[in-house]
Amino acid sequence: MYQPKTLQRIIDIYFTNPERVISVKAGTQVLRQDGFNDRLYWVKHGELCGYLQNDNNSLTARIFRVRQGMFFGVHSFFSRTLVASTTVIAETDSELAWIDLDTQAVEPEVYGSLSEQFMPVMMHELAQRQVLAGMQAFEKEKALQKLYAAEQMTTLGQLAAGIAHELNNAVGVLSSKTEGLQGAICRFLQESKPEVSHFLELGIDHGQQAPSAQVRKRARELQEMYGLGREQARQLARAQPQGEIPASWLANLDEALQYWDLGRDLHDMRLASKHATCIVRSVKQLGGTDNVRQPDIDLNDTINKSLSLLQSNLRRVNVVLRPGELPLMSASSTELVQIWVNIIKNACDAMEETPEPQLEITTRHSKNRLLVTISNNGPMIDEATRRKIFQPNFTTKKGGLSFGLGLGLAIVQRIVHSYGGTIALKSDPETTRFRIKLPIT
Repeated sequence: MYQPKTLQRIIDIYFTNPERVISVKAGTQVLRQDGFNDRLYWVKHGELCGYLQNDNNSLTARIFRVRQGMFFGVHSFFSRTLVASTTVIAETDSELAWIDLDTQAVEPEVYGSLSEQFMPVMMHELAQRQVLAGMQAFEKEKALQKLYAAEQMTTLGQLAAGIAHELNNAVGVLSSKTEGLQGAICRFLQESKPEVSHFLELGIDHGQQAPSAQVRKRARELQEMYGLGREQARQLARAQPQGEIPASWLANLDEALQYWDLGRDLHDMRLASKHATCIVRSVKQLGGTDNVRQPDIDLNDTINKSLSLLQSNLRRVNVVLRPGELPLMSASSTELVQIWVNIIKNACDAMEETPEPQLEITTRHSKNRLLVTISNNGPMIDEATRRKIFQPNFTTKKGGLSFGLGLGLAIVQRIVHSYGGTIALKSDPETTRFRIKLPIT
């Protein structure tokens, strides 16, 4: 059985002869693949690597690395092939001790032949190499996974930028045609039916401002007050959410509502086209590769862009935005949008089963730093998950439309750290909270 003292005895007896010690410079080829070798080397100082060569005698792959206290030349020495199986090159200036086949065993009557004395040490050496080889293979696989993920994200970004460009053209046409259609309808009514122009313009200018709950309450009051039908009262509540109803409305209510409704639709179309333009711009920016940091970035604006991108995810979520008065910072708008999108999207996924999901975003300025807090009332994140949540390739999303690569929060942390900032996560049964601190300069 291998013991450290066994190795020390072998070193003391066989590798302390100064006549069998050589010094080599970094880059020196100590062994050549398929070349003659009758020596077993022990590394006193330095580091060397073993490589395989192809038919053109060029190095193709690193097989092993040996450092101080390790051996090489094991195969050719103990198998007696006398042919080196790899090319060994010094990575640093190194000092090597050696024995050859003429070396006689010391105290063979006690410790056995040379092979028997070295066998436990060599088995330990080979086991070490196997562990190192396994670790290298694991690291290589991790590197390949990261490379694949990075390539995948680059491709998605390029696709997003291309799609955004095409959508931008279509949205531009819709926006300009909506403006033209609105102007044409207004001119036509002013000339042919000026008495209804007021209702149309009211719908265009203001649209529907009252929320649904207020509309329902107002409709019930109008039904009782004016004896209106349910749908008629609800439409009037949308157009006149408060105050007395002017006589001009009641004189011909159906016509007034008809033209207000037309104006409201034009208002909504105009808003929708502007909103779509903002979303397309954000997608195009997020899909771009230009991460140049500029000195005049408004952090609150990047959060608004992120919310625009995630409208479909936030339909059932009550978003509470508490923006502070912030100085401009030096940053890449694309990188900041990427931070907020990843955190908010994860919050939406976490709150999928929450009865009344709420997302709260607060920004403030303190001591030359911008502080952003993003909280949600989804389920608590357990401690084991919190410890791994920023690790690459760690994901809790396993299937369906919420599958994940486990890169989102790792990317977020990398971007935050690249600014000299910090990100922290706290979670309890009531609230899960991300706190991000970013320096202004």
